[in-house]
Amino acid sequence: MKNNVYELSMQRIEILFAEFDNIYVSFSGGKDSGVMLNLCIQYIKQNNLNRKIGVFYMDYEIQYGETVNYVDRVLRANPDIIEVYRICVPFKVQTCTSMYQTFWRPWDNDCQELWVRDMPWGSYTKADFPFYNSAMWDYEFYILFSQWYHRLKKAKKTCCLVGIRTQESYHRWRTIHSDKRYYMYRNLKWTRQISDTIYNAYVIYDWLTTDIWIANGRFAWDYNRLYDLYYQAGVPLEKQRVASPFISTAQESLHLYRAIDPDMWGKMICRVNGVNFTSIYGNTKAVARKRVILPPGHTWESYMHFLLSTLPGNIRSNYLEKLSVSINFWRKRGGCLPEETIEKLKACGIEIEVLEHSNYHTARRPVRMEYQDDIDAPGFKYLPSFKRMCICVLRNDHLCKYMGFAMTKKEIENRKFIMDFYQNIIHE
Repeated sequence: MKNNVYELSMQRIEILFAEFDNIYVSFSGGKDSGVMLNLCIQYIKQNNLNRKIGVFYMDYEIQYGETVNYVDRVLRANPDIIEVYRICVPFKVQTCTSMYQTFWRPWDNDCQELWVRDMPWGSYTKADFPFYNSAMWDYEFYILFSQWYHRLKKAKKTCCLVGIRTQESYHRWRTIHSDKRYYMYRNLKWTRQISDTIYNAYVIYDWLTTDIWIANGRFAWDYNRLYDLYYQAGVPLEKQRVASPFISTAQESLHLYRAIDPDMWGKMICRVNGVNFTSIYGNTKAVARKRVILPPGHTWESYMHFLLSTLPGNIRSNYLEKLSVSINFWRKRGGCLPEETIEKLKACGIEIEVLEHSNYHTARRPVRMEYQDDIDAPGFKYLPSFKRMCICVLRNDHLCKYMGFAMTKKEIENRKFIMDFYQNIIHE
């Protein structure tokens, strides 16, 4: 008889507690990380373990009041089991609400009069982290915290438990099912190495959304009551997520703040540029959430240049730099495409050069081609067209994630600088 996902998760937790002397949970205030934390607390209590685990919570300042209340309850509970690391640091956080700002900073001292709430007592601030600098993004802080925490605890091996599920996205599915076993801990596919002695573990990767709510009900675990309000507002179960309200995936639901948490809404529209506009038009053609229509008299390329001409110089340069990198990539290296897409491009009469081998671990063949105005072919989202660039601009997608962009060379260099900076502190 097969074990259910709860039993499998408890077996994975048993392995981790036996293998790692230092464990902490990455907690977001959402349903998945909440269950992840509750599983660990339950395991410690059931086995009468005399040890504590860390709880790492990145407080982004702006959240629904119910999320703040839930986080406060969780971080106060079980003081004999958990050690709290509530992070209130002004790192850079992506925003897709503004054509003028590519990021905003929670708990920015320069904007203290506009903070939506007081900083919680006992929080860790930038003064507590020698590796912090003003160029740091939130995801960079996440990585460096694990090293700081590992050193603080003088640990031999550290494991961070992350509550992600493969059902949520293809990106998360790839994280688990990658064949790069040398990144795993003892070939456990639900682990990933972060540095020499630090790993992430995805204990509930195979759970479904319904499993999360069954566990909460069966064990009477506390949960974020925001999900009740989402349900009452008619938000489908699979789309009920707790995340930073200004990222691209949250644009469509930003308007819910006005109905669910009007007090917070009144404060946040003054905190980050473009919030009110996005709440009104975040699910419309104005930000390319519905079918985008080309204005009369324009090609997609000319429309892209028109959109860029309306932006501030530094924002326009950011898009043009990413476009230049992409054009050069498709001309020289080529993108790896499935055979179906290659045949469709040939049928459309688009000039392409199909190579036989790729440096990437894929059976797909790389294809060199020029940017097209628009392409009616399978995999449109991954093909080089000016229409896709227009969609990025309309969505205020400053990182061009819609086009599948990874970090630029400059962004990689900035990240390396931060990592080297931290390593120098350790050696000193």
